[in-house]
Amino acid sequence: MPRMNLSHFEASFLFALFTSIVLGIVTKKTDRERVVYGAQCFGYFLLALFGLGWLMKLGHG
Repeated sequence: MPRMNLSHFEASFLFALFTSIVLGIVTKKTDRERVVYGAQCFGYFLLALFGLGWLMKLGHG
């Protein structure tokens, strides 16, 4: 079986993508609402990813 070597950023990006897709599908009723909410969740995940990354960088010097 082939192994995947993902960086922390790549793994977090994939988690954000798949989680946003699932949240969009299960929480909204129309297709338009699902797409908008999924994209919004994905943006929030990426914002949190970069924000926490910068906080860790500043904390460690």
